[in-house]
Amino acid sequence: MEGGGGAEGVTRVLLVDDSPVDRKVVELVLGSNTFAGSFHVIAVDSAKKAMEFLGLKDGKEQAVDMVLTDYCMPEMTGYDLLKAIKAMSPLKPIPVIVMSSENEPQRISRCLKAGAEDYIVKPLQSKDVPRLRSCSNAKPKEPPCITVSKNADHMAAVDGTTSLRRRAHLTDIAMVLHSSSAGLSHYFPFLFKFILLVYAILCVGELLHRWSNGCFLSYLR
Repeated sequence: MEGGGGAEGVTRVLLVDDSPVDRKVVELVLGSNTFAGSFHVIAVDSAKKAMEFLGLKDGKEQAVDMVLTDYCMPEMTGYDLLKAIKAMSPLKPIPVIVMSSENEPQRISRCLKAGAEDYIVKPLQSKDVPRLRSCSNAKPKEPPCITVSKNADHMAAVDGTTSLRRRAHLTDIAMVLHSSSAGLSHYFPFLFKFILLVYAILCVGELLHRWSNGCFLSYLR
């Protein structure tokens, strides 16, 4: 695992999630054309690996601009990782954003009291990215200076903004569909076996019904 290059305006995100699907969703959202070049994602699948990367075990601190962690993980939870990070450097702590598929007020309050900068409900969407930027230690890129001198230029700028919003919306839809299809694929073998079982039960029931009516014996003759 390697850290980001530290280029100006690039937010280095340490992504911590035991779900490969959720990690992929975050990487696709932050790496989409809308935010191209704005984020450098380092992904790990456990809180322990995150601690090793950050240097919480050997004292060699690894520079990142924020930690984006799942709440529910085996062995060590995202909440435990949050507390460890905040205890590591209390003077200038690394921003930590907690993600969870459950929107529980008690859980949200618990994380914020422990020092989390924000709490985001999964899956991550393009509309959540400004919240990540506001929590980051990275310096944002300077916006391009645009001088609007004509009405036509103004309309072109409005059209460009609308196009970006539509593209971001389509990206969100694609992420959700990708996540849903990947999750449902695990249930296809069980669904197929269930259908075969139901079919077998129906066939046995039909044979028993014919046997009770004497049709089965007449069929054998």
